[in-house]
Amino acid sequence: MGRSIVGLDIGGANIKAAHADGAAVSHPFAVWQNPERLADALARVLRQLPAFDALAVTMTAELADCFPTKADGVRHVLQKVEQVAGGRSVLVWQTGAEFVDPSVASEIPLLVAAANWHALATFVGRLAPRGGALLIDIGSTTTDVIPLQQGVPVPRGLTDRERLLAGELVYTGVRRTPVCAVVQAVPLDGEMCPVAAEFFATTHDVYLLRGELSEAPDDRDTADGRPATRAAALARLTRMVCCDRTELSAPAVREMADFIARAHEEQIGRAIERVLERLEGRCDKVLLSGQGEFLGRRIVSRSVRLSQADIVRLSECFSPEVAKSACAFALARLAVERADGLV
Repeated sequence: MGRSIVGLDIGGANIKAAHADGAAVSHPFAVWQNPERLADALARVLRQLPAFDALAVTMTAELADCFPTKADGVRHVLQKVEQVAGGRSVLVWQTGAEFVDPSVASEIPLLVAAANWHALATFVGRLAPRGGALLIDIGSTTTDVIPLQQGVPVPRGLTDRERLLAGELVYTGVRRTPVCAVVQAVPLDGEMCPVAAEFFATTHDVYLLRGELSEAPDDRDTADGRPATRAAALARLTRMVCCDRTELSAPAVREMADFIARAHEEQIGRAIERVLERLEGRCDKVLLSGQGEFLGRRIVSRSVRLSQADIVRLSECFSPEVAKSACAFALARLAVERADGLV
């Protein structure tokens, strides 16, 4: 196996891929809607990258409800990966901090399932080789809060359930989280108005309206299928209080967005504080990554416990494309090191 390795981070809503040399792409694909087309989606992604000798794989797609069990999901994903690999080697990361081949991975599905955070922490932990540190990765769907000691991940949990209980996995992100999962009421007309428990708007709309995520008129992966623009986001957010654009002013909706954003910060911030309480000694460094890096910076700036910590932004360490697919890139680099006999 040579050094031309592509890392694949196969999620339930997005496929992220990165070549060990630094090329990276991210492609939306709702696996729960059409799991049998996963191989086609993987092939489209791989065609956008340089030639490769092997694939390194991690996944969270096994949790999609189209699969009866996680084990079924792991086997399905690996079958599709081997299909597109075309006889080339496939390496699967597991939370024992090593790669296994697909046949072994299928026998240990709970060690393979949702292991992408572990690959990222194992790789970027080298940026914090001494003392205690924290990796905060805020993505489109979830947030990972991973404690590090001497550059090595030291989580309390390894499975999703264990990590949810430990505060190391917060099932919220900056794009796909329904607003009603963040707040139950918002300020309106001088009162707190309950929000609809309905998929009218997401956190993507909040951060679009606040200008913290860029508009993308061609992106229709939104609650109502309309464009990811500020105007459309404003309309979606009005529906959270059962109104339309004719009933609320733009400033009133922006006040709602600001309130939701602050509640979102506090939700993630509480989990971070829980993890910090278990981190032995002080936290000397914070590593920030993911689409929600901007949110991570704001949360860290408000944390008394992190006031003296050095901040490292992965978006400044790598290219913007690689930063968006950081888990996939970490996986590819770890696989190269394995091929070189370094791990």
